Amino acid sequence: KHTKIKVILIFLTCDADRLHLRFTETRRRHPLAIDRPVTDGILHERQLMAPLLDRADHVFDTSHLTVTDLRLAIDGTFTREGGPPLTISITSFAFRQGLPREADLVLDVRFLINPHYVKNLRKKSGLDEEIVSYIKTDPDFEGFFARLCAMILPLLPRYTAEGKRYLTIAVGCTGGRHRSVMVAEYLAGRLREAAHPVQVRHRDLH
Repeated sequence: KHTKIKVILIFLTCDADRLHLRFTETRRRHPLAIDRPVTDGILHERQLMAPLLDRADHVFDTSHLTVTDLRLAIDGTFTREGGPPLTISITSFAFRQGLPREADLVLDVRFLINPHYVKNLRKKSGLDEEIVSYIKTDPDFEGFFARLCAMILPLLPRYTAEGKRYLTIAVGCTGGRHRSVMVAEYLAGRLREAAHPVQVRHRDLH
């Protein structure tokens, strides 16, 4: 604080429920609650860390991030000018499982025709050509997708000019299996055609 050295404080956080699950899965005790429930330790930790959270320059919510996702987010935040261009991550998800916390833009594609109600398509995913073809029969799909690209593409150079290095676009449908997956992949393909590096993750496709 009293030196001329610039210090950047990074704070990693996580939902209490998700953090509790991580302790349970690894069978570890919380260091602040060795002989008490994990939830007590999490609560105590949050109280101790609150002053640091208030002073943090960057806060990363790891609740739904893999190690790779976290690395990309940190790399994207600290890439210097002249480095790689804006890195885009597109995440498909199910609304019933909650919004991705890391999302910068959220798209709701539940208005599109739903393959779930077609018996022979139900068990397939938006990665299958049959699903892609079916959703494209929706009379509103082409117009929607054209307007979506017309909105997003001009934003990317503006984000880059403002120093943003990492952008997460979340695409959601009811179950996170058909429509959101298809649109996420379709959008990624269009952005790659425009020479933008894109990572795609299907959070709720199991």
